[in-house]
Amino acid sequence: MKLGFDVRTIGLAALLLGTTMGHGDGCCHSDEVLGPPTGATCPPTSTLTYQSFGQQFMTDYCVECHDSAKMGSDRNGATIDHDFDTLLGIQSVSNHIDQAAGAGPDAVNDQMPPEDEPQPSLEEREMLAEWIACGAP
Repeated sequence: MKLGFDVRTIGLAALLLGTTMGHGDGCCHSDEVLGPPTGATCPPTSTLTYQSFGQQFMTDYCVECHDSAKMGSDRNGATIDHDFDTLLGIQSVSNHIDQAAGAGPDAVNDQMPPEDEPQPSLEEREMLAEWIACGAP
């Protein structure tokens, strides 16, 4: 029985898998980068929105690699389906963002951004986790 796969198809699949595995230089979006959930909750008084917080946080710390307009090596190894230049892109993987960059009562995750990039403060990481806990409005 012929399965319909040829060497080119298998090679392309291997290439795509390699480019979706995450940041190069030892960083990736596998279990190595994702820490535990932060346990952050959404306080009823939260004023954090995409416009007041999320968009600027992502611009400052994430979209250099996680930008839907970037392809291949311009992403510096960022996982293809993790794009943070739009609210929808953020909301679709917000749990991963919390587990890689958020801070809360249960965990402080500082795996992202990579060490050679500007780093958010602990307060910014706590705000990120709160914003995500509120549904990243």
